[in-house]
Amino acid sequence: MAKRITTKKSCCKSSPRCKNCPVVWKRLEAAGLAERMGKRKWRRTRGKIPKAVMKLMRR
Repeated sequence: MAKRITTKKSCCKSSPRCKNCPVVWKRLEAAGLAERMGKRKWRRTRGKIPKAVMKLMRR
């Protein structure tokens, strides 16, 4: 996964959500694992995001 990511314009609301979904990155921000750089740009605050955490955020 890249250090900086650009999300999609809107959420497709599928289940589970995709990795580029803005909702997933908003949840990661609330958990302290990402910070918002711009409207659709995000950056990870720590190293890699654990697979289990990403799976939980996509649910």
